[in-house]
Amino acid sequence: MIKLKNAIQVYWNEFIQQVPNIFIGILIITIGFLIANAIAKVFRKTISVRTKDPLMTNFLTKTVKAGLVILTIMLALRAAGLGGIATGLLTAAGAGAVIIGFAFKDIGENFISGVILSFNRPFDVNDTVMIGDIFGKVKMMEFRFTKLKTFDGRDVYIPNSDIIKKAVYNYTEDGYYRLDFTVGIDYEDDVDLAKKVIIYSVVNTEGVINTDEHQCFVTLDSLGVSTVNLKIIFWTKTKEYKRAALEVKSDVIKNVKRVINKNGLNMPADITEIKLYGSQDSIPITVTK
Repeated sequence: MIKLKNAIQVYWNEFIQQVPNIFIGILIITIGFLIANAIAKVFRKTISVRTKDPLMTNFLTKTVKAGLVILTIMLALRAAGLGGIATGLLTAAGAGAVIIGFAFKDIGENFISGVILSFNRPFDVNDTVMIGDIFGKVKMMEFRFTKLKTFDGRDVYIPNSDIIKKAVYNYTEDGYYRLDFTVGIDYEDDVDLAKKVIIYSVVNTEGVINTDEHQCFVTLDSLGVSTVNLKIIFWTKTKEYKRAALEVKSDVIKNVKRVINKNGLNMPADITEIKLYGSQDSIPITVTK
């Protein structure tokens, strides 16, 4: 009992002696965190001015801040007289890197993929992209994932390693997007006339782009049961893929319908074939107004 009491007394005395150092360590951590935040803010402003890339700026800023925080904690442990713990943490980190690497392979893979994407990636913030079967706008990129906002309001977090491995379709990188739709005219109508008046209507619709590189045109697509089907292909320039592009398409369809009717062309309904079976030899029909 006396030995236990003496041991407790010794440890207590050592603790009392270390109290000033522990307070110094806490002070270093407090000041270090404040300095890390300040440096991170300055770094963010400097990088954002030079790169004009919010994704890379965000990623690099968080990396710098994390490095400063780790350095602050190591200095605080040494100042508190716990240098052995700091050394042990570094040693354990090195020795456990292999084990952790196997245990958290996906996390490490996503982190490395995030580093690669921060310097060389196929999209920017607010670009409309399709990754795999996920379609939406890029909102942010973190160490492990990239966040997309789908057009039906869902937030999707895609692992960075998946982005590296999969094909990425960027719909707004150069600001141009191609749309198309099909319209059917009567077999008796003049196809050349229809193509002429339709293309004139399309290229004169506000929001439609028609250049040598992005050319609008009308082509004979197919022969339907009751219609000759023309395919209208046109371009629009937009960063807001979903709404702006669909509004332009709506205006084009409206103008095409108007010009078809104006030039005496027809858009007949599909022909429906009715068959009689067994002993049935007539169909009762009632016409109402």
